[in-house]
Amino acid sequence: MNSTLNYKDILSAHKRIKHQIHQTPVLNSESIDKITGASLFFKCENFQKVGAFKFRGASNAVLQLSDELKTKGVATHSSGNHAAALALAAKKSGIKAYVVMPENAPEIKKKTVK
Repeated sequence: MNSTLNYKDILSAHKRIKHQIHQTPVLNSESIDKITGASLFFKCENFQKVGAFKFRGASNAVLQLSDELKTKGVATHSSGNHAAALALAAKKSGIKAYVVMPENAPEIKKKTVK
């Protein structure tokens, strides 16, 4: 597998996932800009589905699975955001997700994955 990512790859991924994701805002803060003496911009991925950017990557991965792999489902071990992202991406694609979470994972994370 080629590990070099180029702009065309990014555009292809965006085209693939855009129907599943939220377009999250980029915001700034005059107060923080004054404190830092710089113009800072915040990509608010906390507004993404499942509250994390990881939904973008999980969706992209699931949408690229072959039909054969889709029949097998997807699996992950995660204590939170990745588990929720993969579970939702699988659900949206109509495939099974097998998620292993630590017993001490936050209850809210467990409920989100379920």
